[in-house]
Amino acid sequence: MHSYVIPPLLRGLSALSGLLTKAEAHCAEHSIKPEAILDFRLYPDMLTFTRQVQLTCDFAARLPARLCVDEMPSFPDTEASFAELQARIGKVKAYVEGYTPERLVGAETRSLILKQRAGEMTLTGLDMATLYSMPQFYFHLMAVYSILRAEGVPIGKADYVPYMMKYLKQPAGA
Repeated sequence: MHSYVIPPLLRGLSALSGLLTKAEAHCAEHSIKPEAILDFRLYPDMLTFTRQVQLTCDFAARLPARLCVDEMPSFPDTEASFAELQARIGKVKAYVEGYTPERLVGAETRSLILKQRAGEMTLTGLDMATLYSMPQFYFHLMAVYSILRAEGVPIGKADYVPYMMKYLKQPAGA
C-alpha cells in the first residue's frame, strides 16, 4: 500500500511546490500583487487558489493517517502568502514521509469509517485511497494548476507531472 500512496503524494506535493514557485516568480516578473493569484477562483462558487493549495495538502496528510487509523493532522488555514503556503507544503511532505512501508502493512483491507456531512461510509483502506482520497488530492492539485494557467503563469504538463515527463524524454531502452 505504501508504494501506491506515499510516493504519488510526495511527487504531487513536489509538483505543487514547483507550481507555487513559478507563480511567485510570475508575479515578481510582471509586477502583479500576489493576492491577485492567491485570492483568484475560476468561478464565483469555486474555492480560491489559497484554499485549493490548503486542501491539496490536507488530503495528502490525511490519507496515510486514515489508513493507519492515526489522529488526523491539523494544519490551520492561516496562510496568506506564497511563502506561508510553501511552508505548509513542507510540513505536509515531512509528515507524509514519516509513513514507512511497515506502517501501512495491511492497510488496504482495513475497514475504515469516513465521516462526511451527508453521513458515514465504511470503506476498505484500498477504497479510501483509490475512490476518495487520491481523487480529491488530484482534483485540488489540478485546480491549482488550472488557476495558474487562467492567470497566465507559463506552466505546462511538465510542471504538473514532472516525474513522468522525465521518463518520456528518455530515448527508448534507456
